[in-house]
Amino acid sequence: MDNLIFSLNATVPIFLVMVAGWLLRKQGMLTDGFCTAAEKFNFQVTLPAMLFLDLASIDIRRDFDLRYTLFCAGATAICFGAIWVGARLLLRDRYSVGAFVQASFRGSAAVMGVAFISNIYGSSGMAPMMILSSVPLFNIFSVLVLVLEDPEHRQSGAAAIRKALIGICKNPIILGILAGTLASLTGFQFPTMIHKGIESLAAMATPLALIVVGAGFEGRSALKKMGPTLGAACLKLVVQPLVFLPVAAMMGFTGDKMIAILVMLAAPTTPSCYIMAKNMGGDHVLTSSAIVATTLLSAFTMTFWIWALKSFGLL
Repeated sequence: MDNLIFSLNATVPIFLVMVAGWLLRKQGMLTDGFCTAAEKFNFQVTLPAMLFLDLASIDIRRDFDLRYTLFCAGATAICFGAIWVGARLLLRDRYSVGAFVQASFRGSAAVMGVAFISNIYGSSGMAPMMILSSVPLFNIFSVLVLVLEDPEHRQSGAAAIRKALIGICKNPIILGILAGTLASLTGFQFPTMIHKGIESLAAMATPLALIVVGAGFEGRSALKKMGPTLGAACLKLVVQPLVFLPVAAMMGFTGDKMIAILVMLAAPTTPSCYIMAKNMGGDHVLTSSAIVATTLLSAFTMTFWIWALKSFGLL
């Protein structure tokens, strides 16, 4: 019961903020123009600021663990590749392939990860190292699949690949991660007044993303995509941890490393998936539907995984 309450405390507030965004949109307080501007602002400014601070605040040289980093990166790559192949074979609507893949493998590592680990261990533990290992790949792979599965470019392979590479190099989230990594490695620090300004922008990232996801949720259209939505939720919340948590245990990962891996594998789909899909012309309806579904269901699936890991003495 304690684990269930803990998981509900982590996920229900997120869901309620999305509901607030949906209600405000229905009442006309949030207009199309506001949502469009907020999506771009979140994608280009607040999310990069949050990731920059997450990484700049740690000592990468001191905390770096090669085995752990390779595991997180390898699991992310395998999940992405397997889901992409499966989606291309099984999904009838090719327009939804990119969004489905992104929603199925890309968890809320940065948004929910630090909160989960801090609630259990009192500090962020290995969350920043997990973010460094997986979040850049989340974004690189998302750009690739959204561009290469874009109906306008699917027939021109060379042009699509070139566009994907340009998109990766210009992706604000990836640039924020790179800047944070460089700041950590060099020990660079902004003056206090600038640092506090960045902190203020970073603090807006999660609530603004959730408001925008809720405002963009299209109930009737989402019902038509319930099959892919539930498929993405099953892959994200059940299949990935079922496959890779035993491997992590066999490799000897426990404690804060294991809970960080759990967050990477089984956390709900990150709200930034919606922001990226909307900005890159992907199926944002499926993406928002997957975010809502995985956020609701994760209260119960995360509770189960935490209980299972505790039962085996891994937490």
